Amino acid sequence: MILTDIQAYLAKNQKASLADLSTHFRMSADALSPMLNRLLKKGRIRLISLEKCGGCSRCPPESMAFYEWIEGNSTGTNN
Repeated sequence: MILTDIQAYLAKNQKASLADLSTHFRMSADALSPMLNRLLKKGRIRLISLEKCGGCSRCPPESMAFYEWIEGNSTGTNN
């Protein structure tokens, strides 16, 4: 069920950071990663990694990884 919920969330919002997903689904980034990896392998989403600015180290890694819905994908229940 959560995989379908993640798909629906990304299809609606088009793009979300790992931190946003973690907050929305009230799950740790580590718990979300296997589900996001499954969607990546199926070609339903893509990972967009941002470069750190190189200055400080204040930005958590979860805020630097974005997942984007790939247009044309169905949001049906086929996991």
